[in-house]
Amino acid sequence: QTGLPLLAQQVGAGVLHSPFYTCPLRAGCPVTVTVHDATFFTEPEHYDKSRGTFFRSAIKTSLRRAERVIVPSKATRDELIRLLDADPTRIDVAYHGVDHTAFHLPTEEEKARVRSRLGLTTPYLAFLGAKEPRKNVPNLIRGWIAAVRDRPEPPALVIAGGQGHDEEIDRVAAEVPAHLRLLRPGYLRYADLPGFLGGAVLCAYPSHGEGFGLPILEAMACGAPVLTTPRLSLPEVGGDAVAYTKPEAAQIAQDLAALLDDPQRRARLGEAGLARAKEFSWASSAEAHVASWGRAARHQH
Repeated sequence: QTGLPLLAQQVGAGVLHSPFYTCPLRAGCPVTVTVHDATFFTEPEHYDKSRGTFFRSAIKTSLRRAERVIVPSKATRDELIRLLDADPTRIDVAYHGVDHTAFHLPTEEEKARVRSRLGLTTPYLAFLGAKEPRKNVPNLIRGWIAAVRDRPEPPALVIAGGQGHDEEIDRVAAEVPAHLRLLRPGYLRYADLPGFLGGAVLCAYPSHGEGFGLPILEAMACGAPVLTTPRLSLPEVGGDAVAYTKPEAAQIAQDLAALLDDPQRRARLGEAGLARAKEFSWASSAEAHVASWGRAARHQH
């Protein structure tokens, strides 16, 4: 609230951009702020009380004080308008992108390297992301158990990414039958992500809702078939190139099983996702940000 405005003044900034919900109250120049999603309002039960209270207040303040508000999807824009009566003329949509050099169709060698590092000799389903309650990992595990437990060669489930704060994951993981394999390797090497995502039978991301949904875009860019939910922004990213399920474990199980039994559909989804991912780039995202900053600067003058 004090240091950043002072720095902006010292460098003669025309616009101050705040990339994570909050913004200085007195910046001395136009302020733009990124509001990544509205789930602090729509899914409050998935956040601890103090964090939810802080960010709900911060978002309301930013909507009042910022010259422009940047959001990563039309769904987030529409939620802010619906829930908080935000001014639609001051909201700019700037989709996220994907680094197509880092996230690419992997070679067989890249896939083999990941399987070796994870100690996998069987096919696997992949999840990559933060393990927050909103990501719905416990129901993914339950759905996977129900979908594969009676198969002669059940695929493993690999839950990769940071630890997060969803304690229910540990409780559900303890219920996994002994003949099934659940891996939780934590963070993977960045260079291994294409081999991990593109080498999976499918990538599952049954989130309760996202402001954008970068993990499904990265999986699509690696040629992986994706199963996600039609919640908030996810259909904006996935379109017709991904399969959809509901957040409940029973429905996840049913839709996982259907995809596992249909390799031709998985192949079609992989191809469609790879093509759709090419529509998103960080260059386009940067252009949208620059345009928003330009609007903010022009309004000052």
